[in-house]
Amino acid sequence: MNRFRIVLILMTLGAVGMFAADKARSPADWKLTPATVEALRKLKLPGIRLNIDERAIDVNATVCLHKGLLELVACTKGTKEHESIVALDARPVHIHTALLLFGARPGTPASRMVQGAEGVRWIPVKPAGDRVQVSLVFPNAEGKLQEHPIQKFIAFAQPKKISGLAPAKIKPRNFSADYLFAGSHLLKKGNGPKQYLCEQSGNVISISSFGDELLCLPEIHGHEDDGLFWEVNPEGLPAVGQSVILRLRPIKKPVKR
Repeated sequence: MNRFRIVLILMTLGAVGMFAADKARSPADWKLTPATVEALRKLKLPGIRLNIDERAIDVNATVCLHKGLLELVACTKGTKEHESIVALDARPVHIHTALLLFGARPGTPASRMVQGAEGVRWIPVKPAGDRVQVSLVFPNAEGKLQEHPIQKFIAFAQPKKISGLAPAKIKPRNFSADYLFAGSHLLKKGNGPKQYLCEQSGNVISISSFGDELLCLPEIHGHEDDGLFWEVNPEGLPAVGQSVILRLRPIKKPVKR
């Protein structure tokens, strides 16, 4: 095991213990020793900046969509850019590590479980995990960086815009302000190392429920055509291909099933 991995593991364990003392505190109330701050500033994760001042994780991203229905907010590059707002430069497992370093506790993505002894009925199980605020950061007309909540760039897709489908049975509503740190899954295959599923699928921050995402909405959302009710709102969104920062800010109040 190389020095980087040893330091990463030790710091992750230390950070979890450091923040666990008071789960009710907001990020602004977290107290870090000078030594801890210095160590966090020195830690390098490709495509990620540990933003101590903002108590947030800043991830390098690229805008990849201005028109269309959404299944994701963010995907890894080369996967699902046709249904995501941004594509990320960083590895999902590194984003997971960064969230741990800021004291966020992972839960689980949405799933199904058997109800009854005979196993003939499956029931949905909602996702769980600490809340995380998601936003985009990019320069304004004067060149000053500004933070925008991600819901600003997501609009309800009116039924008439979904070709060939019956009118939606849900009323228009605002997009959720918070996500959950679901944490994807580790899967063992053969004799090799465990695989972090999100890295295989590209489902980093989902709108639809896939069951392997890193961050997800608090409720279960379908990803068939008749379950897609959100689309890109391009107003104020930088052009496709433009670099932006995806900011993840943990909120220390867990959402339970």
